[in-house]
Parts: sequence; C-alpha cells; structure tokens
Amino acid sequence: MFKRLLGISIIFGMAATAPPALSATCGDRGDVIHQLESQYSEQLTSGGLQTAPSKNSVVEIWSSEETGTFTVLMTQPNGISCIVAVGTDYFGIGPNKKPKGSAS
Repeated sequence: MFKRLLGISIIFGMAATAPPALSATCGDRGDVIHQLESQYSEQLTSGGLQTAPSKNSVVEIWSSEETGTFTVLMTQPNGISCIVAVGTDYFGIGPNKKPKGSAS
C-alpha cells in the first residue's frame, strides 16, 4: 500500500510541476529572439519548415561563434516559439566544396 501511495504522489507531483517548466521555455517569438541576441550573442544559423498532418512549424538553429552556444527553436504558426534544445561547443558544417582546379 505504501509503495502505491508513494508512486501516485510522485506522479502527481511531477505532473503538477510540468506546466510551469514548459511555459518557461516558450514565449512570443520576438521576445525569445531578443533574449538570444542580447544575452547570448546568438544569430540565426539555419532553419527549415517541419510539416505535419495537424500543423506546420519552423525549426531554427541560433548560434554564436563568440560564445559557442546554440539554441534550437520551434515556432508555431501562432508566433509562439519553444526552446527545444540548448548547448555549447557549436560547430557548423558547410557544403562539401571542391577547390577550384581540382579533378571532378
């Protein structure tokens, strides 16, 4: 009985704390972008459109060469952006180009 009660308490406790944690990572796109640019010196590096049967969203990678940080954003059609991932030691990989004059 005690194990069940403890398990239920943990599950409900985690559920009660989830909405504030989620809301802390989402916000108006303009506000989120302003924070990334002003606090982390991040700029838009790449992005694309993610299509899904129910709704589309834009996925963007913001990064900073200066600090090495990066942020992955997902923006909904209603203008709300959510931070999907953050990290350090960002590196970019450009297209594989051959030097001029090299054999094809």
